Amino acid sequence: MTGFTALGVDPALPDGVTVRDEWIPMPDGVRLHTRIWSPAAPDGPVPVLLEYLPYRLDDWTAPRDSERHPWYAQHGYASVRVDIRGTGSSDGFFDDEYSEQELRDGEAVIAWLAAQEWSTGAVGMFGISWGGFNALQLAARAPAALKAIVTVCSTDDRYDNDVHYVGGAVLGIDMAAWGATMFAFNSRPPRPEVVGSGWVDRWRDRLDANRPMTPVWLSHQERDDYWRHGSAAEEYGNIGAAVLAVGGWADPYRDAVLRLVANVDAPVKGIVGPWSHQYPDRGLAPGPSIGFLQETLRWWDRWLRGVDTGVEQEPALRAWINDGEPPATYYETRRGRWVGAEAWPSSATVSRTVPLAGFRGGADGAVVVRSPQHTGADAGRFFPFGNATDLPPDQRAEDGRSVCFDLPLDEPVDVLGTVLVHLAVTSDQPRATVTVRLCDVAPDGSSTLVTRGVLNAAKRDGMDRDDPLEPGAAASLPVRLVSTGHRFAAGHRLRIAVSTSYWPWVWPHGVAPTVTIDPAGSHVELPVWTRATDDGVRFEQPERSEPLAIERVAPTEVLPQRTVTHDVESGEWTLDVDPGYGGGRVYPDGLVFSEDARETYRIRSDDPTSASATSRWSIGLAKPEWAARLETASEVTADADAFHVRNTVRAWARDGGPDVAEVLVAEHTFVDEVPRTSA
Repeated sequence: MTGFTALGVDPALPDGVTVRDEWIPMPDGVRLHTRIWSPAAPDGPVPVLLEYLPYRLDDWTAPRDSERHPWYAQHGYASVRVDIRGTGSSDGFFDDEYSEQELRDGEAVIAWLAAQEWSTGAVGMFGISWGGFNALQLAARAPAALKAIVTVCSTDDRYDNDVHYVGGAVLGIDMAAWGATMFAFNSRPPRPEVVGSGWVDRWRDRLDANRPMTPVWLSHQERDDYWRHGSAAEEYGNIGAAVLAVGGWADPYRDAVLRLVANVDAPVKGIVGPWSHQYPDRGLAPGPSIGFLQETLRWWDRWLRGVDTGVEQEPALRAWINDGEPPATYYETRRGRWVGAEAWPSSATVSRTVPLAGFRGGADGAVVVRSPQHTGADAGRFFPFGNATDLPPDQRAEDGRSVCFDLPLDEPVDVLGTVLVHLAVTSDQPRATVTVRLCDVAPDGSSTLVTRGVLNAAKRDGMDRDDPLEPGAAASLPVRLVSTGHRFAAGHRLRIAVSTSYWPWVWPHGVAPTVTIDPAGSHVELPVWTRATDDGVRFEQPERSEPLAIERVAPTEVLPQRTVTHDVESGEWTLDVDPGYGGGRVYPDGLVFSEDARETYRIRSDDPTSASATSRWSIGLAKPEWAARLETASEVTADADAFHVRNTVRAWARDGGPDVAEVLVAEHTFVDEVPRTSA
């Protein structure tokens, strides 16, 4: 076999596993940097598993990669990790997330893997988040060699179930922060050990070509062809590979699991646990973890080897139902139980419709909602990663900034699926967005957020439309809450809380609306799970390969993960966040990697145009013979007419030993103004 030395891996691999790096050539001559873990002494060609990402296999994902790719190789598969064009040490330039170029390259990678002499020609694809996205997107393009996928924490709808928009409203917290994160990530250099002595020039070319993506995303405020591209929901029938879809109730992409199980014609199964935005075997909060790799091995063996592993006899959906617990920003393990649905939708789920006027406090006529702009300060993180401050705290303060309707419960109620809230409203403004939260209120008054939904009223008849409200005219707003599995205990109250602002999750319109709700014309549809048994759903304990032996580096300044402050005089509220992606570390090959980031969101309680989202990144990579560092700053603000986006990057390199002077490689500033249409 050809190949070259793999960086950032432990010298001692698991028994029976080899690793090497390769270049995969694309049709236009660009080469993609690739790492392949293989059985050391296979009996013959083996099936291939692919993970395809922009996050740098040589360093950033190396700790996570070390836990699963060698494990698959131990079990008879060639497990392959590829860096997308223009990322890591791959050639070329990155253009956009899930671009046509990325997907064409993905098809070429699959064809190359299937054609190798060490391959049986059967390819599976797996990944979490980005890797789960493009696995699903490539399955919808149906390359012949792609037989099965495992897609984790991903989506089939790039517009309404990703980091850009929610319910047709701009997702302030991640439209800005994720755009800033990818701007910083895409500004990192190729590794000199991989690309050779011209690495600084290659890095300069990459920096010159790199563009912030936030202005592009903001310029598509309706669900147009830009978002339809790569959205598997456009035509589920195109998916030919067998699909195992996995998600978590603490992850924002969980709806996609239910949609895929309900709509894909190819063999499909779904698993939803209590997890955050993580692989469910890594032991990160909230647990319990499961033997995820063993579960996927059953999937691969069935669809790539033709072995009857029993996966087809599993329930269509295996779901965890959380028990109600006191509110907390961190649960090491959630209490609850597994249930199995023979199909989705399931006959064990009964839709219970409750008029909003039937909720306690909801029968006294029209209710006016005009929330202060800082409503949403206790929303928690959009992407929980298992950090100590990720989940929403007690919602009593948020409930006080909202209008609440409570339904007392004299017996336990299990909710599994999607809650729909239909609001009959009038508004004094043509632009309005409503956020609806479902909370579990205990007898002591504590309020635990279960799930929530958002609707930009201009999208009430479709996400591809812009239909402003007629001030004073009656309108119906169907608000779909993100799916959940939760048990409400007897003696608790089921609370529906409605607000007209939810910063920084939702970017406010230029003028704050006053919305009036008619409870008599409004109702809630609850998907009630009626089966009391656990359906015999069981998982093994987690297995993984020994993780990479990295040394964590403590930051020079320890700041709180998350703070909310209020300037009483000005009325400004500030949310300051450490995104907590991993921080500093030292790798076995001697690479010292540093990473510091801070996100800040500001708004005055009485002024929607005061909203601002800023993000700063500082990243460094250093070895005795070379070093690189970069700093980025990103800011988004808006007035009633336009979004204003500013991004800067500065990068420096040391091409030689410690006595060689550092030089400025590039410095760029991007200033963009994007007109507001419907968001």
